[in-house]
Amino acid sequence: MVKSEPQSRPVRGLVGFDDQTVNDLEFSAIRSGLEAHCSSEAAKRRALTLEPTAHRPTVLAALESTDELRRIRVEGYTFPSLVFEEIRGEIKLLEVSGSALTEAGFMRVLQCTRLVNDIVGALHGRERAFPRLCGMLGTVSENKEIVKEIEAVFDPKGGVRSNASDELARIRINMQTARRQVNRLFDKAMRACTKQGWLADTAEGYINERRVLAVASTHKRKVRGSAMGTSKTGSVTFIEPADCHQVNHELEMLRDDERREIVRILRELTQRIRKHTPLIKAQQRLLVQLDFIQAKVKLALSMDAAKPNLVKDLRVDLLKAHHPLLLLAHRNKGLPVEPQNLTLHQGRRVLVISGPNAGGKSITLKMVGLLQAMVQSGLLVPVHPDSAFGLFKQILTDIGDNQSIENQLSTYSYRLNRMKGFLASAGRNSMLLLDEFGTGSDPELGGALAEVFFEELYDKGVFGVITTHYANIKTRATQMTEAINGSMLFDAETLSPTYHLDLGQPGSSFTFEVAELNGIPEALIGRAKQKLDPRKVQLDGLIASLQKEKTRHAKMTDRKLKAEHEAAEAKRAYESRAEKLEERQESVQRVGQDQNSALVRGKKLQQFIDRFKSGQANKTLLEDVRKYLSVEATKQAEKAQAAAQKKAAAQQRKKSRRTEQHTDKIAVGSTVRLKDGRQRGEVLTLKGKKATVAFGEFRTRVEIDDLVWIR
Repeated sequence: MVKSEPQSRPVRGLVGFDDQTVNDLEFSAIRSGLEAHCSSEAAKRRALTLEPTAHRPTVLAALESTDELRRIRVEGYTFPSLVFEEIRGEIKLLEVSGSALTEAGFMRVLQCTRLVNDIVGALHGRERAFPRLCGMLGTVSENKEIVKEIEAVFDPKGGVRSNASDELARIRINMQTARRQVNRLFDKAMRACTKQGWLADTAEGYINERRVLAVASTHKRKVRGSAMGTSKTGSVTFIEPADCHQVNHELEMLRDDERREIVRILRELTQRIRKHTPLIKAQQRLLVQLDFIQAKVKLALSMDAAKPNLVKDLRVDLLKAHHPLLLLAHRNKGLPVEPQNLTLHQGRRVLVISGPNAGGKSITLKMVGLLQAMVQSGLLVPVHPDSAFGLFKQILTDIGDNQSIENQLSTYSYRLNRMKGFLASAGRNSMLLLDEFGTGSDPELGGALAEVFFEELYDKGVFGVITTHYANIKTRATQMTEAINGSMLFDAETLSPTYHLDLGQPGSSFTFEVAELNGIPEALIGRAKQKLDPRKVQLDGLIASLQKEKTRHAKMTDRKLKAEHEAAEAKRAYESRAEKLEERQESVQRVGQDQNSALVRGKKLQQFIDRFKSGQANKTLLEDVRKYLSVEATKQAEKAQAAAQKKAAAQQRKKSRRTEQHTDKIAVGSTVRLKDGRQRGEVLTLKGKKATVAFGEFRTRVEIDDLVWIR
């Protein structure tokens, strides 16, 4: 049995992860989605109160246990369906001396015990494949005693068996005898009434579990018995025949005896089960925990989520990342979602995103925050598995989605108060997400104050993503060594957003271009340009031109890199096929040579046999045989030596190629290029014989042998 992980004190959530942050990131929607996949009330409560933590062991355990159960479900391993009813009420009764569980309560305990036994059996011997899930079992083991005790008393339908006690068996035999007697007397009375024509169309009925005659009310005084009731119209009177009354009374007494005997049996059974209360409690905790993990798996499967790498340094490395809620919404509508690549680390920890409205700035910012919050809550996220996340002690947000003319002043005051809190609490372990940074006041004055805030937060060492239209914020970011500008690209021809993030330069708002596209007269646009500083108009135009040119260049570079990568893959595939073909040809040749050699040896052996003379010394023959065997042994040794030399030469050529490419020096952060290419890239991750390399914004997984180390 795998030992459980040591219990630790409760892990607290992130400092500053308040209701506003939950609303800003729409984390409550993730909670609700998770809650919808839970079966038990305890798991649902846990889902609705889920929050991120910076406690690495807790986050790692949650991610790994969720991914293990995801693998079990996806890869088709044998594992029971986690369907059960909670037994909190039954556990409370077991803790009260002299109490008795109900029939339904025992069925719930039996169901949970059987399910846990199936879980223990499914995980048995799989400690290496699923260490986290096996570790969750703790002291919980397969228990057949509880099952045996309950099944001895209850039948498969949940009723108490007649042989649960001798007294119950006797009572039920008497009840059967009484029922047969009642039925015989009732049938006799019904035949008599039928003969007289006193019964209604429906000859009989049941009242309080007793058979009664359905007598037409006009004949009710002609029938001996007790009136038990009438129909709604009063046309039918229900009468219990007098001959049945005494026997029915005795049957009622027997039913009461049966109920009392069942209560006694259940109390005794409860007493026998009570000693297993600690185990039953542990079973309940395990099932609730697995129910919660299963809900996380279902949520993950709905968005094709994966377990990213959890790194010890502070960084966010997103590969093919999607905004979880946007992905689900678009998937339901059949719409595509553009994946994003984004990296923040100590040398590039602040990203300032600019660009046109409705271009995806806020979505990208929210995506970073929501993915970070989900990972630190132990949830799988819709990113490439090679993505990496560090753990932050704070996630601070100010996302202004609710601005309006009526509350502009109050909104700005609120945002200033929130910024005051950020300035007081933010530090090197904080992730800061600011949307439309500096808006809400006079553009020039608000921009100046926003720049000061930006400098202060930067000096505190925070990680962050900021969206803005302010030119001074974009300019200031270019002057900071650990900050970088980014822009949401626009299609140069249609001026429609591509929702793709481009790093390295600020983005143009495309204000005048979008206005022209929407039918605003050129004369009005021209007048607007005249009211601005010409240098600002020229700068914005220059940025727009650069952005268009960079987009065109990036597309060309991506196509070139993809072609180089595909060429390298094709070359590797060709070399592999050629090598296999050569090996096959050599194998065929070896077989032919071996067969020819065997044929020659056979002929030689036949010659020796023909020369052999029975009854004589045959000294000359034996000497010839020894010489022949010596020559053959020498040939075989030379052949083996030649094969070994050929293999060694092939290995040396392979080693020489690796030495020339310095592949042994390749590590995360290395600058490399493709063996047959010139474009330089940065190694993001290494896994086995493959590396994830970023060539600008183009990222791909490459065989390490196809790379050349540069520095």
